[in-house]
Amino acid sequence: MAQIRIAENAGFCFGVRRATGLLEKALEEAVSTGATVYTLGHIIHNHVYLRDVAGRGAVCISYDELDSLEKKARSGERIVLIIRAHGEKESTVERLRALARECESFTLLDGTCPYVEKVRRIARENSGEGKVFILIGAAEHPEVEGIMSCTRGEGYVFRNEKELCDFLEREKDAKLGKLTISMAAQTTQKLSVWKKCLENLKKVYTNGLIFDTICSVTEKRQTEAARLAAESDITVVIGSEESSNSRKLFEVTGEVCPRVYFVGDAKDAARIKVPENSIISITAGASTPDSVIQEVYEKMKEQMTENFAEMLETSMKTLNTGDVVEGIVTSVSTGEIHVDLGTKTTGVISYDKATTDPQAKLEDLFKVGDVVKAKVVKVSDIDGIATLDKTRVDSDKNWEKIVAASESGEILEGKIVEAVKGGVIINISSVRVFIPASLTGVPRDVELQTIVGTTQKVKIIEIKADRKKAYASIRAVLREERRAKEEAFWASIEEGQEFDGEVRSLTSYGAFVDLGGVDGMVHNTELSWRHIKSPAEVVSVGDVIHVYVKDVDRDRKRISLGYKTDAMNPWNIFTGKYAEGDIAEVKIVSLMPFGAFAEIVPGVDGLIHISQIADHKITKPADELEIGQVVNAKITAIDNENHKVSLSIRALIEAAAEEEEAAPADAE
Repeated sequence: MAQIRIAENAGFCFGVRRATGLLEKALEEAVSTGATVYTLGHIIHNHVYLRDVAGRGAVCISYDELDSLEKKARSGERIVLIIRAHGEKESTVERLRALARECESFTLLDGTCPYVEKVRRIARENSGEGKVFILIGAAEHPEVEGIMSCTRGEGYVFRNEKELCDFLEREKDAKLGKLTISMAAQTTQKLSVWKKCLENLKKVYTNGLIFDTICSVTEKRQTEAARLAAESDITVVIGSEESSNSRKLFEVTGEVCPRVYFVGDAKDAARIKVPENSIISITAGASTPDSVIQEVYEKMKEQMTENFAEMLETSMKTLNTGDVVEGIVTSVSTGEIHVDLGTKTTGVISYDKATTDPQAKLEDLFKVGDVVKAKVVKVSDIDGIATLDKTRVDSDKNWEKIVAASESGEILEGKIVEAVKGGVIINISSVRVFIPASLTGVPRDVELQTIVGTTQKVKIIEIKADRKKAYASIRAVLREERRAKEEAFWASIEEGQEFDGEVRSLTSYGAFVDLGGVDGMVHNTELSWRHIKSPAEVVSVGDVIHVYVKDVDRDRKRISLGYKTDAMNPWNIFTGKYAEGDIAEVKIVSLMPFGAFAEIVPGVDGLIHISQIADHKITKPADELEIGQVVNAKITAIDNENHKVSLSIRALIEAAAEEEEAAPADAE
């Protein structure tokens, strides 16, 4: 008879029990106070528990909803917010504490695990000027994000010893030699990974500060789980895929036990087949309630007492070449997966028979406990092995989808797996489909290899049913998407709309601007307030400019654009900068018999009459001035109606002379 053992350290840890206790007490008190109880993110990673507390009134919110929550609190609504055991980012905690101080209707309950809080304190105290703080953990995990938010200056997160070694080797001479290095671990870090990281750090930095922050409960849980798994035929790990400590339990036990199953609840456990006289161990992550552990235990007992006659019949079942069988994945390696077929024969699926994608990793595609269908290729009763082919089952099943798509015109999606002569191969649900080079959308001067590994949308353009061959086109999809985009554009375009568009090309009469798949034209007269001979005087191909729609001709598919604005008008620039009586630095641009024209700002010239060039009579302007010369002149008159400006150099000369004459008199 099979035996079942439950690990003593399975289930809620101290920190989780503390956080859930705060939540449950708040829910009880809310019945009388009328408060709404919120959690910032899931209080724990367990869907059974979360469903239960949600039914009792707990509301889970995201960071994006904090503004809305704050408004409710400030309006007088009674709110209780729980910070989960993982903790939160320092800025978020400070914001919530400030709100609790300022708002009587808002109550903040901090459920951060004391072990996690300890690591946060270490991060604060061992980072900053002259220090580097290193944390071994998963950078995307909420606990790690919260810890790293407490650091000042340089802080780094590494998942394993390889990432740490790469960093140490790269930076030891360039940066780290003169700094104090401290290293800690995520509280649920795998013990074996932490030890390897310690060894590697000590090889490079003997004086590094080491903080062993793996939770003692986590360490005990992993050690006990590994010991029980090594003595068991089957190990059941109960937890959530989102739970870091549950995943690490699965990894630890998988190293020493031949059959390890990751389950979320008793329903998942029901699929586990339990051979007679098996030894089964059950462990659970820190976010797994005791009730769920008990339910899984009871389900495993039921599995053990199932009809042995049926089990015997199953075990005697024979396999034949060509049969399509269903089994449960028991192990996954780089080159093959093993499948429990419910018989005395073990199913083996090699890499090339498991996937048609040469770039895929079996560890990413399959997990222990997955149910797979495959075709029997060969059976060896002597070895007790059945060679299986999953790709043939997938291909047969999905070929009909390809045929149907060719008839309906449905757009399919797949991954480009190979560049071959004349085109590429796309894998669409395990069916290899050929795309001719001319239909890939890749320019002729670009290698087809550039799209290998990318996901593409295609239309099936031809089917050869007798040979089970299909041909597809990426260009057909791009063409349809472009057409749809253009139709939507023309339906919505209106006069006055503004765009930031890229200058696509220049002609003698204007510039064409891309408005998002459709080009509009800016005429030379709309590019500048001054007369220009070529649009190149104002813009270049590739420039992104702000334009507005002046006119739309939908019948002829033409859009006229404007670019120049009142703010660009040289006269407005001039009048905004100068007034009558001001002195301006001007440049002589032309000489006439009656005077000289000088540029005040680009696009606005003023006339210096010949009588205003000098304080004495001159025959011609060239006697005193030359083109390109920069001089100071006084603005004596501005004609806004005709956009004319009068300038005088003489006025400045005479004013200077008067000041000079007045100086001695002032001195007396």
